[in-house]
Amino acid sequence: MSRLFIKISFSNGEEKKFLKGILPLQIIRIMWNYNINNNFIAVFIQSNFWDLMRPITHNCTFKVIFKDDKSGLDILRHDVAHIMAQAAKELRSNLKIAIGPVIKNGYYYDFHHESPFIEEDLSKIENYMNGIISRNEIIVREVWDRNKAIDFFNNNGESFKVDIINDLPLSEDIILYRQGNFIDLCIGPHLPSTGYVPHFFKLLNISGAYWRGDSKNVMLQRIYGTVWESKKSLRNHLYFLDEVKKRDHRKLGLSMGLFHQDEKSLGNIFWHNKGWILYRIIKNYIRDRLSKENYSEVKTPEILDRSLWIESGHWDKFRNYMFVVNINKVSSLAMKPMNCPCHIQIFKHGLKTYKDLPLRMSEFGSCYRNEPSGSLHGLFRLRSFVQDDAHIFCTKEQIVSETKSFFYLLVSIYKKFGFEKDKISINFSDRPKLRVGDDNIWDEAEISLIKTIRDLNIVYNLSSGEGAFYGPKIEFILHDAMGRNWQCGTLQADFMLPNRLQASYIGRDGNKHFPVMLHRAVLGSLERFIGILIEHYKGNLPLWLAPVQVVIATINSDVDYYAYEILLRLRKIGVRSMLDLRNEKVSYKIRDILFSKVPKIVVVGNSEMESRTVSERCLGSNEQKVISLDDWTTSLIKY
Repeated sequence: MSRLFIKISFSNGEEKKFLKGILPLQIIRIMWNYNINNNFIAVFIQSNFWDLMRPITHNCTFKVIFKDDKSGLDILRHDVAHIMAQAAKELRSNLKIAIGPVIKNGYYYDFHHESPFIEEDLSKIENYMNGIISRNEIIVREVWDRNKAIDFFNNNGESFKVDIINDLPLSEDIILYRQGNFIDLCIGPHLPSTGYVPHFFKLLNISGAYWRGDSKNVMLQRIYGTVWESKKSLRNHLYFLDEVKKRDHRKLGLSMGLFHQDEKSLGNIFWHNKGWILYRIIKNYIRDRLSKENYSEVKTPEILDRSLWIESGHWDKFRNYMFVVNINKVSSLAMKPMNCPCHIQIFKHGLKTYKDLPLRMSEFGSCYRNEPSGSLHGLFRLRSFVQDDAHIFCTKEQIVSETKSFFYLLVSIYKKFGFEKDKISINFSDRPKLRVGDDNIWDEAEISLIKTIRDLNIVYNLSSGEGAFYGPKIEFILHDAMGRNWQCGTLQADFMLPNRLQASYIGRDGNKHFPVMLHRAVLGSLERFIGILIEHYKGNLPLWLAPVQVVIATINSDVDYYAYEILLRLRKIGVRSMLDLRNEKVSYKIRDILFSKVPKIVVVGNSEMESRTVSERCLGSNEQKVISLDDWTTSLIKY
């Protein structure tokens, strides 16, 4: 082939010759007669994303990327991140810019300025961004000499950009993108001009973030935004975000009287009476289910000598997340971040034989992790929490049957909480780069779990390299009412830790063997699971979970005695109930009770007392029905 031509291969198998240096945009118009209204955004060339206006000088494969592709949306979002940074810089002199990556459903950019942005500034930045789009500024990719780039950013006071360049390998090109007077470090790709960007974006909020996530560094301001390929998609996403706010478990937890958090104890929960009732309902339900599956419940210490964590290998892995108390120069204690080494200590106490296996050991284990304050989030991310933890000590031959039994248990428990089987997905995570044990052991562990998954005919996703440092794992993902994913249950096959901590049993052959340890949890953190439930149900918990199931509200004080009679009946059959005898209008009482998310309200007045009936209203319904007291209480017994 002439040096003037290159060969382009297309996804349909077609090959064509083009002049060397042709632009992807030209190829698209030649091949498909696409114009800007076809929403193409970049191309994928020989495993690399490529600007539409970047010349092609070599033989390659060729694929068009559209705005509504996932990768196309990511490119679009990065374009808008640059436009936001440009707008912020043009609005604020001496503003320093840091990084602006794409994240799920949007993007952010970090800034530093002596006068921080406030929420009211977001609309100003948005308006300025629209102006930049309307100006249709050409976006140009440039490759600079390293020293030239450092000098440029130093001269412009962009110290964060200089830090980034200094960390890049010397062999790496320094790539910048220019749009108008704005220049930023970036590997691209980007659109040909700002005019290609649709106006379907929204700036969402401002938060703080340390430079490079290190609290020793300067605090930056992070502005979050979202952008979509169509007005409808943006509208749907903003509706989703609004719904998420309404379901925020932190706000609902307060209005329902369940819990609160306090600056005096960051990362911890103050459970109020109603919240602790909910906590105990869940805990007792799990305890009852495990007891029927022959789990032995135990309780282990929360503070242990660091020597145990060193022996188990957790010290090297989790030291930075552990709360450590130094006793003297040679001795220190650590609050446990997990329960597994403690359960091994119980297994080691007394002689075990193959007849004792499988041994299923459970604990509602209190764990403590020194999470950074910036990562704490309601019930979802805490420094102290309780896991429905359990470990199954078994032989290699028992792995498949024990994993299957756990799967059936897990599915039935999730169903009880309102998550049907089609709302559960599974990830299988194989060996990570940093791990303990040789490859033969890992082969055995992975084969055993994969065999179980296939025997159960379960579709799964592979998370390559995401296993625990001691073994592969199966993760169970719940999909809530908003379509969000929550990793809750897990099962991990561990061939290493029993050996490492010298936990053995006597086999059929009379010799010492090390058991396999299956780490497993259904809910994970009880606190986090409660947060998931609150948001999934928008606070409207099923009757069996509601801390207060029924409130009896009186119309006047003449019927207080009848209300007390109903209360005694309900408590006798185990219904969690309360009286509302306040001297308030009944309409006010009903609104107040509904706000606290009580599933059932019973209103009683003179007519109900005389006819021995109740007037019932259920949460989420405006319908009110009158039913005899006897029939109504009978209907509640099943709960």
